[in-house]
Amino acid sequence: MTKRSFVCGLDAAITVMGGKWKGLILFSLGAEGPLRFGELRRAVPGISERILILQLREMEASGLVHRKVFHQVPPKVEYSLTDFGSSLNDALAPLGQWGEEHMERIEALP
Repeated sequence: MTKRSFVCGLDAAITVMGGKWKGLILFSLGAEGPLRFGELRRAVPGISERILILQLREMEASGLVHRKVFHQVPPKVEYSLTDFGSSLNDALAPLGQWGEEHMERIEALP
């Protein structure tokens, strides 16, 4: 297996959290705490069930999200941020603030 190399830290961070949905999932889990699948789907408007499943699997594989299975009937699964995921969420907070401050301008872009 070859070692990945990155141009800079931003390149590495985007590799882990790239795409539209992962940032929204991180934000939801950071704000709400542990969530079940249905709760998470409601917390991320517009995401399909299939895409949420795929994104959660990728995020679990990269160590951002922890999946806890409760062995009961009916089955229960909760998703939460790992320390690694929380640190990425904290790093994204200033970017989210910037987006809030400039949302009108961004929405007006062609």
